[in-house]
Amino acid sequence: MTMNSETLPVLKTSAARIGIGGPVGSGKTALVERLIPALRARGKSVAVITNDLVTAEDADRIRRSGLIDPARVFAVEAGACPHTVIREDPTLNIEAADELEARFPGTDVILIESGGDNLASTFSGDLVDYWLFVIDVAGGGDIPRKRGPGVVRCDLLVVNKTDLAPYVGVDLELMLEEAAAVRDGRPVIATNCRDADGTDSVAQFLVEQVLF
Repeated sequence: MTMNSETLPVLKTSAARIGIGGPVGSGKTALVERLIPALRARGKSVAVITNDLVTAEDADRIRRSGLIDPARVFAVEAGACPHTVIREDPTLNIEAADELEARFPGTDVILIESGGDNLASTFSGDLVDYWLFVIDVAGGGDIPRKRGPGVVRCDLLVVNKTDLAPYVGVDLELMLEEAAAVRDGRPVIATNCRDADGTDSVAQFLVEQVLF
């Protein structure tokens, strides 16, 4: 969200819709599981939509987690490449988000997790107000240099699994520097979702930038 000196804040009357994309195995669901309690601790009412190819695996995992009322978790089955339902035709996700808001008035934020996709995956502005892209250290330290649209265009880049850097031969400091460089200094946050390292910073950033 951007404002200039002549722009007045607009009070949102509906839930903010935040997309979370990234490659398979980068830690998107793990990030969602960390954000739910972190956002709730900041007084935010949360709902979740997960996208998978032909299953509800991620939704079921979050429902079983005990972190959120299972009724607040919807699953969208893309039936095609995951980017189709978050970019080309996000109708299914828009309908799911609308239904969540109708069922749970007062919801502050809906986290929309994409199915695992490639570095070219992006979210439609018709679907989300703000979106994160998650990459992981184990995927290779050269990911930022590949300048995929997901890495370059997202509102916030999350570099996950920082704890694995010594084991996969990645220079973490260099990877983060290159990520900041290809994004022209736009925000990058390093995380280790397994140990909740850095995930509170992501939640606080969202509260300050999107959910104020």
